[in-house]
Amino acid sequence: MAIEHIPAHLIAGPLGSGKTTLLGNLLRQRPENERWAILINEFGQIGIDAALLQGDAAGVQLAEIPGGCLCCVNGVPFQVGLARLLRRTRPHRLFIEASGLGHPQELMRQLALAPWQGVLALQPLLMVLDAPRLLAGFSLGAAQQQSLAMAGLVVLNKAENLVPDDCTSLIRQMQPVPALCCSHGALTLAQLPLAPLPDACATAPSLPEGPLPAGEMWRSTSDWHCREQQLDNQRSIGWKMHPAEVFDLAALRAWFNSFPWQRAKAVMHTDQGWLALNGLHGEKTDWQPSDWRRDNRLELIAPDAGMPLRPQLEAALRAAVISSSIPDPRKSS
Repeated sequence: MAIEHIPAHLIAGPLGSGKTTLLGNLLRQRPENERWAILINEFGQIGIDAALLQGDAAGVQLAEIPGGCLCCVNGVPFQVGLARLLRRTRPHRLFIEASGLGHPQELMRQLALAPWQGVLALQPLLMVLDAPRLLAGFSLGAAQQQSLAMAGLVVLNKAENLVPDDCTSLIRQMQPVPALCCSHGALTLAQLPLAPLPDACATAPSLPEGPLPAGEMWRSTSDWHCREQQLDNQRSIGWKMHPAEVFDLAALRAWFNSFPWQRAKAVMHTDQGWLALNGLHGEKTDWQPSDWRRDNRLELIAPDAGMPLRPQLEAALRAAVISSSIPDPRKSS
């Protein structure tokens, strides 16, 4: 099939609104005869959402562009990453999960221009918002607020504990933009906002070219790769660690509870097996089983003033390691 007029859905919303959970629910509804591609952007440099979605990724190709936002889609990392994903997958549908600190309106505008014009059939913007936080008076950032008017659908997520009158009030606040309340990102494929697909192009559009990214290498099991960045008074810090590093789960819990992070994501090899965490500070979250085995990944986002320095964080995290040896396959039973 030609790489043209691929229905492309941009999923946007603030940090912790439930975009990854919603995307996971959509992936489980993928028709068996369709190939899907997922492009994920995260504020941090590590990239964990693909690992969190790994268990749902059968028949789906995922790619990550970590670091910052996707508002500058004319940048080389975005162009090359998306082009390679489309060539590799030749998908029937594309989903782009934007960073919670991104600029959805600008991203939608640029995705409608060259070199993506004719390649993508851009669908209406899907905005995911945290319904309880809106009711509590949480203010959206300027970029998110500006994007609401152009949304094809606003998903008022985490509504499981709201009364019907609360949902009705929030839906009215979103007017004239369509909105619905849901729990745990439980959106159906039939509820996705859609636009008519254009006619086929006379000539197939061309995709940007570029080199492959460098792979991850460890000099030893204790060789941790740390990435930090700061943007708009927010700081992220994350690590990739060798998969043979095994962590004490109780010590990990204590480590996470030792300072006020805003957002935490992790996929870790623990004494209780491989587990994943997708947490928003102040909400009840717990570790869940994960099919990921490639490496340990952990990333935190917090206001810059509230985040301890890297040496302090890493020393306490290394203290949670209980094993870092690579098993000898000759001794396995």
